[in-house]
Amino acid sequence: MLIWLVELSDRFQFFNLFRYITFRSGAAVFTSALIVFLFGPRIIAALRLRQGKGQPIRADGPQTHFKKAGTPTMGGLMILAGIVGASLLWADLSNAYVVATLLVTLGFGAIGFYDDYLKVTKQSDKGFSGRRRLFFEFIIAGVAVAFMMYAANLASIDGATLGSALTFPFFKDFVIDLGWFFIPFGAFVIVAAGNSVNLTDGLDGLATVPVMIAAGSFALIAYVVGNSVFASYLQINYVPGTGELVVLLSAVIGACMGFLWFNAPPAAIFMGDTGSLALGGLIGSVAVATKHEIVMAIICGLFVLEALSVIIQVAVYKRTKRRVFLMAPIHHHFEKLGWTESQVVIRFWIISFGLALLGLATLKLR
Repeated sequence: MLIWLVELSDRFQFFNLFRYITFRSGAAVFTSALIVFLFGPRIIAALRLRQGKGQPIRADGPQTHFKKAGTPTMGGLMILAGIVGASLLWADLSNAYVVATLLVTLGFGAIGFYDDYLKVTKQSDKGFSGRRRLFFEFIIAGVAVAFMMYAANLASIDGATLGSALTFPFFKDFVIDLGWFFIPFGAFVIVAAGNSVNLTDGLDGLATVPVMIAAGSFALIAYVVGNSVFASYLQINYVPGTGELVVLLSAVIGACMGFLWFNAPPAAIFMGDTGSLALGGLIGSVAVATKHEIVMAIICGLFVLEALSVIIQVAVYKRTKRRVFLMAPIHHHFEKLGWTESQVVIRFWIISFGLALLGLATLKLR
């Protein structure tokens, strides 16, 4: 559709608006939110009918969670519908970074959907085999990274290739060329992002708003990285074509806004692995495309903290049979300490917002 609108712009001046990323980004927010609002109730009704008992609740989880029994999961389908629908309308689908990011989003969404399906049908919190799940995630992420590497090298300026480069915040000229090793490195970043968001999605709205904050932050990063003038002014590496990712990230914000309407306590539906894996993979893919993998660890610091709490808990327990946290991921630890669910969620939102501002500050500190 975008190609058709651009062709119209050659004849009618009004349609020149469709050439601008800013206009299409605003349209993507509205479109994705509208799709979720319109089709959300039908999707929720269908999932509730088919799932019966809904998402299983962890037996060792906080007692307050058992009142959520029967709530349907796989709400990520609503989010994916909004993102894909808005992207088909407003994004340039000939852009390699958009295609690669959508590949990861839909691929991780499919893995998450299968995991949710197994949990619902077996009525167990144990879904897809962890090793097999990671294997498929790395395959999908690796293909996407290789595609982005090729696109970056193809669009190289003055022979300077950034496809396999690792850049560092605070330094304008410090770049390490990882060569082909960048593929497993980039794949690790994407898989880690996907699973970190997945671990954070344990309370109503806890993962949704931080994902929106991260998407908004990376929309700004993608815009300046993909603009030679802004990139030169800020002394950051210019990656041609990444500006188009702003449209995709705007669709994420709109879709999450729409989903949050139904996910607000008491939640009518849970995001499930279908949504959390897909959204995390999307954010990770954008970080790799824009060469801001390290900055992602700051902006998405809340997700990193959640993942680290699980890793530390498991590692220490295996060696000492003692627990560092009352329960992992760490948001459950604070619930066990007596924080209400709303206190945990809102305070974690505040932390996420603060970390995003800190991460964005690296754009100017060179």
